[in-house]
Amino acid sequence: MTRVLVVGGGIGGLWTAVKAADAGCAVVLVTKTELAETNTRYAQGGIAAALFPDDSADRHFADTLDAGAGLADPAAVRVLCDEGPARVRDLIRFGVEFDRGESGLERGLEAAHSRPRILHAGGDATGAAIESALVATVRRRAVHIAERTMLVDLIVEDGAVVGARLLDEHGAVTEHLADAVVLATGGSGCLYRHTTNPAVATGDGVAAAWRAGAEVADLEFTQFHPTALAAPGTPLISEAVRGEGAVLRDRDGLRCMLDVHPDAELAPRDVVARAVWRQMRAQGGAPVLLDATALGAEFLARRFPGLDAVVRDAGFDWSREAVPITPAAHYAMGGVATDLDGRTSLPGLYAVGETARTGVHGANRLASNSLLEAAVFADRAARALAAGRSHAPAQTPTALPHVPANAGTSPRHAGGTCPVNGVSPDCSCVHEEERDQDPSESVDREQLRELMWQAVGLERDAAGLAAASARLDAWRAPDVRDRRTAEDRNLLDLARLTVAAAFARRESAGAHFRTDDPAQAAASAAPAAPELEAA
Repeated sequence: MTRVLVVGGGIGGLWTAVKAADAGCAVVLVTKTELAETNTRYAQGGIAAALFPDDSADRHFADTLDAGAGLADPAAVRVLCDEGPARVRDLIRFGVEFDRGESGLERGLEAAHSRPRILHAGGDATGAAIESALVATVRRRAVHIAERTMLVDLIVEDGAVVGARLLDEHGAVTEHLADAVVLATGGSGCLYRHTTNPAVATGDGVAAAWRAGAEVADLEFTQFHPTALAAPGTPLISEAVRGEGAVLRDRDGLRCMLDVHPDAELAPRDVVARAVWRQMRAQGGAPVLLDATALGAEFLARRFPGLDAVVRDAGFDWSREAVPITPAAHYAMGGVATDLDGRTSLPGLYAVGETARTGVHGANRLASNSLLEAAVFADRAARALAAGRSHAPAQTPTALPHVPANAGTSPRHAGGTCPVNGVSPDCSCVHEEERDQDPSESVDREQLRELMWQAVGLERDAAGLAAASARLDAWRAPDVRDRRTAEDRNLLDLARLTVAAAFARRESAGAHFRTDDPAQAAASAAPAAPELEAA
């Protein structure tokens, strides 16, 4: 019997655990906090699939490729779109009650989709409905569940992953051996000062996989959602609100997307997010306004009950007034590089969900494809586990060069030359920003998040990335004593790798926008990044 350790309790981890258990595997599922506290739970927008007569997998395929800015993997996108409808039907069998109208399943339109194909549950509680149904399903299976248990590191023997070191809530580290480990720890939104992600999103699986020697890819592609409420916690305001007709306005009340893109508020996310960022910059940091007043109080409360409560709790009546919004880190398109069955470059190691870089999203994720990707590729991973293919190495895409932990080569030199003086990676220069740094200084999480927001956010350039890398080099990771120190180590590793990846990709693509890309320089010349005004 194949022993499978699944790390993470979102849709990817739960789906893998259920299907692997059904296939006869001995499954242990560990999750950092309570089982339901994941990114999946907070997904509002919905799940996209070509389920309707006026739609097709081919249209969904074309929309996904278009959104990916030319960097999505067509083979992975084909799998997503062809297998997606069956996985949505599985969710219905698992007990997810998608919203229905008189004619059957209701569907919505979101940015960059050519057809309305987004299914919702509870109006704006799709992720919570999916999480709840899958948690109930996994609890009915012969799956051992360990909550409040965190991944520390993977155990590698003879080039293969054979288990993991786990940290429990009391600070004890234990080793758990397995024939296969599946990483489903979610994204890394907590790298940034403003994020829509919950506090658990610290990129634990990606960091641990990299330290073990697995390939990672596309870490420079962080999707910033254009509409987070400019209030404490920056809660997400779903793209579905704009899909229903809400518009974006500047501080004077004028619509600010009409001259940016033909699709205005429903342009691809990277376009809308940068437009909001630039408008804020032009306004001295004042938030852009989301105007949903035309939708009316009754519709907003019925269609978006959760959001209606969140906005009103923040002190706004969005049926009568436009509300302030800001971009915020939302989704990691990059991660641990996998093949189409979730296998990584290390035998015995799988990755699914936001932890994985399947190639589906390219440089810019199409709205509501994330839950679908997790379901589709977790299903394929479970089938591979059941077939005993755990120890066959994957053919993964070209990935970020592996930089050994604590190596002398700075991540800022991963592009091949020092970005400050243009010489080789082993340069001995002392950069100006490094002179006064204390190399023994322990990483400060809030300073790291501010640094990433300012230098590696919606717009980047070589000088800012070099300065950020120097600051990151001056910090040291803490010894792992508890959840906080383990997360801080992961955030520091991921910050260094993200800066290296952003520096290495000199041209702009999708969510990665280099203002010093010659093709963009003229359009991007502008003052420093805005500071968000208090709402």
